[in-house]
Amino acid sequence: MYKKSKLANGLRLITKRINGVASLSLGIWINIGGRFESFKQKGISHFLEHLLFKGSKKHSCRAIKESIEGVGGSLNGFTSEELTCFLVKIPSRYLHSALAILSDMVLNPLLKPADVDKEKTVILEELKMYRDLPQSYCLELLDELLWPRQPLGAPVIGTVESVRGMTVDTLRSFQRMHYTPANIVISAAGLVEHDLLAKKISAIFSKSSPGESNIFTAIKESQSEKQLKIFHKDTEQIHMALGFHSLKRDHPLRHAQALLHIILGANMSSRLFNEVREKRGLAYEIGTGIKRYSDTGAFLVHAGIDNAKILPCLELIFQELGKTKKKLVNVDEFKRAKEFYLGQLMLALEDTMEYMLWMGESTACLDKVYTLQDVINEVGKVNIEDLRQVAGQIFKQERINLALIGKTGKEQKNIYAKLNLG
Repeated sequence: MYKKSKLANGLRLITKRINGVASLSLGIWINIGGRFESFKQKGISHFLEHLLFKGSKKHSCRAIKESIEGVGGSLNGFTSEELTCFLVKIPSRYLHSALAILSDMVLNPLLKPADVDKEKTVILEELKMYRDLPQSYCLELLDELLWPRQPLGAPVIGTVESVRGMTVDTLRSFQRMHYTPANIVISAAGLVEHDLLAKKISAIFSKSSPGESNIFTAIKESQSEKQLKIFHKDTEQIHMALGFHSLKRDHPLRHAQALLHIILGANMSSRLFNEVREKRGLAYEIGTGIKRYSDTGAFLVHAGIDNAKILPCLELIFQELGKTKKKLVNVDEFKRAKEFYLGQLMLALEDTMEYMLWMGESTACLDKVYTLQDVINEVGKVNIEDLRQVAGQIFKQERINLALIGKTGKEQKNIYAKLNLG
């Protein structure tokens, strides 16, 4: 299903050939992100990701964009808590020119002082944008509650102070230290010849020194009582982000957690959507989500609630979460959740970009990748009791974390008392 190679300096390559498609997706992954950073340098991974598109030793900023988009392709990058990725989707015949561009960006960025100064303004505007979006800023406040005074609880984009403090020297030093073969994975999916790509990659990267593997500080979770954080803002509705510490990326019960997420809030058939929106009209937007990291995770509930209905909405949400600890989900609901989970994965993996992302993230974080059949087999072994077990591990009264943004009046003092799983 997959072909893998590893250079002597530690760089890893994984490919998946998909016949019958015209595209090829390629990604260069670096094991570096927000949780590897000090608070003084918070946001440096994200800042560096932006700067790599400004030009490299062999390619100007304009050439980078035109070389990919000029042949019908797309080019992008992203930074998360544990990874940075640079990626393209192109007609397959342009693979090697795309590799040359991405690799030169990663290995030989220009990092010009003028670009650093300009990008500070851009990133500060990006930061303001997120702060102006209550549904986004609410999740940032929740992270602070879940992992206080830890890098994982601080925004990947950084702070106004840390962004303004970025210098060319610190960025160059950070790139040299962390963008090394020991921390790089290259993944490709589509019409790809593994051996030919491996030779090209070896020619580009084999002379680079391995470097040291990047390491982040393990998370500390010692929450002993429920927490509430309210950010007062003149909004038309209250935005809510509720979170619980949950399972790490490769936990044995990860599929059971995913099925619980589907049943509670992943789609329009979910319990929260039906109970909160369809039956009672307490919210327009309501759903759940999962964050997965190497050593921890978070189970989220997010909603946009009528200002006058925050208390009954919270009571109903906690009631539905509490039910999953006490009572088994019914067989039909369980079956539909499994079908949705596997069906969504199958549909996603028809796209070369989704396949490349799936392989690259798994290889970079776990040094292994599952086949679709592996997942089908594992999900088939999940039973109904597993879901109740997961709910019992996650939904604990003393582990409640709630962030709210909006106008709260006289009912504010009652909100904390309503944070009750029963």
